[in-house]
Amino acid sequence: MHWLTLLLSLPPTPTRHRVGVWRKLQRMGAVRLRGSAWILPETAETKELFEWLVQEVQSVRGEATLLRVDRVETMREEDVTALFHKARAAEYAEVVQGSREILAQLDRAKSAHRASFAQVRAKLEGLKRELDRIETIDYLDSPAGRRARDLWERTAKRLTAAEARPNTRTGRHRGSALPAPGSTWVTRPRPHIDRIASAWLIKRFFDAQAKFAFADAADAPKKGVPFDILGAEFGHHGEDCTFETLVKRFGVKDRRLRVIAEIVHEADLHDRKFARTEARGVDLAIKGLAESTRDDHELLERGMAIFDGLYTVLKQKT
Repeated sequence: MHWLTLLLSLPPTPTRHRVGVWRKLQRMGAVRLRGSAWILPETAETKELFEWLVQEVQSVRGEATLLRVDRVETMREEDVTALFHKARAAEYAEVVQGSREILAQLDRAKSAHRASFAQVRAKLEGLKRELDRIETIDYLDSPAGRRARDLWERTAKRLTAAEARPNTRTGRHRGSALPAPGSTWVTRPRPHIDRIASAWLIKRFFDAQAKFAFADAADAPKKGVPFDILGAEFGHHGEDCTFETLVKRFGVKDRRLRVIAEIVHEADLHDRKFARTEARGVDLAIKGLAESTRDDHELLERGMAIFDGLYTVLKQKT
């Protein structure tokens, strides 16, 4: 393995520069060797991160030297690996602790079916974002990562089961009936990623005979079942985009749909809730279709084909 070593020297004042550089090193997953030396495994991405940091340090009258080395002579490679595992283990420990706290909370609420799990769900999703972030900088696959992921997934299943108990359904629309087969689903003109993905989900996983139409918000209820329209039953609720709302309402259990839901959420809301790098590519593909397709029905069909392909690719990977 090749390593990138960054040697830094920053002026003592103002301290904000030193703090800012330290935080960036932490966020990119670098570990300190000794003194002012920081190290990362060499990849195209880590090389670029260090090069940008060199430029920043020099811009504030600091000194930075970037070295590429085959080995650290005073340490065995497993000792260097252990430094990374130790740093990531400390971060994963916070996810583990948070998951255990949620499990304990669910145990206490086991007999209290009227309990609201909204805050618990928000905390769980926050842990997921942090877990995804740590995994992106876990270059050497810390054993703590698998344990943290397994515990988080177990916690998520427990919470989902708790939310599904009859008396825990407190949402405004959860108890209402789903539309009949062959219904017309209506959304706003010029569909983009959430509306296209939602239509694909309806057609492929709920009602193969579903039809689609376009109308403004005022006329949508007169023409069929509104979706992805402000105030609609099948729209954004809480932190969920319309696609996520539909997945929950349809009760579809498919790991690939969970991945697609995170991609659609990130591309639609841009809130960094999910670390899905695919979101930008899918978003650009849909925007390209919209620019080259004037008819909304054709745009919907061509966009749905993108999600057919995405689902197939994910099937091959799982």
